[in-house]
Amino acid sequence: MAGFKDIIGQELIVEHMKKAIAEDKISHAYIISGERYCGKEFIANIFASAIQCTGEGEKPCNICHSCLQAMAKTHPDIIYVSHDKPNVIKVEDIREQVNKTVIIKPYESKRKIYIISEAEKMNEQAQNALLKTLEEPPEYITIILLTDNINSLLTTIQSRCVVLQMKPVRDSLVKKFLMDEIKIPDYRAEICAAFARGNIGKAKILATSEEFDKIKEDAINLLKHLDEMELNEITGTIKDISVYKVEINDFLDILAIWYRDALLFKATNDANHLVFRDEFQYIKKTASRTTYEGIEDVLKALDTAKSRIRANVNFELTMELLLMTIKDNM
Repeated sequence: MAGFKDIIGQELIVEHMKKAIAEDKISHAYIISGERYCGKEFIANIFASAIQCTGEGEKPCNICHSCLQAMAKTHPDIIYVSHDKPNVIKVEDIREQVNKTVIIKPYESKRKIYIISEAEKMNEQAQNALLKTLEEPPEYITIILLTDNINSLLTTIQSRCVVLQMKPVRDSLVKKFLMDEIKIPDYRAEICAAFARGNIGKAKILATSEEFDKIKEDAINLLKHLDEMELNEITGTIKDISVYKVEINDFLDILAIWYRDALLFKATNDANHLVFRDEFQYIKKTASRTTYEGIEDVLKALDTAKSRIRANVNFELTMELLLMTIKDNM
């Protein structure tokens, strides 16, 4: 099991948790909010282990009986709330695993901790059931809600929890983590950090993903040859892109970073800070033949495409409009 020292780039959250433990002022409920893959579960597990740790000195000590149980996820007083259906946490899940068990005092510890991952999947009935416990919690419980979307939680739940909002991690820290932990070269770590946008878990996935390499290669090839393509070829390319629907934001992010590189080079004439330094000649070409306004139009079009895809607007039409905007600004 890792410790607080292994949490990267979330200093305020770590400080809050360590102070709460040191002063024995642990809240009955927390919300850890942050985007998918950002490490919410990692932080929650460390916090739970530290709360239950019986060792001396810095907590979690990772050697006491409680810490060993926490590592193995067999600690009787750290409960992970589960759900059968992948897309919903039902009222029965909360009633059976939380409401009916909170009245049972901790078996071995001073506190009883419930960790609810994907809390945004609780339907309204499940949230109202949880609210009953949050309104009159036994003094020995701590409920930790992990969510990608805090706005999906009832305001009455939010108001009864300490909210810990995860922040994007600096690219330099993400890059160092990837080089130290994944053992990848600096140029690859820099690219993955740029695409992850402060999400260290996503950066780790990208660094080890052959699929991401294929998406990146296809996106760059498209940008290199789009100005030579006829409408029917663009239509065919859209069909090829459609295989990436699940990862389409990664595809669009690659296009966006390419144009940000072009904008940076156009403004500074300096290639040292480009993400795609190995594609410098093509970045230079994009910068030389595209106006500042044209680059801004492309970046706006990429944001619009993301919004349309989120809103389930026709995928092929969305991509066609985007690619025509890029082509018009070449």
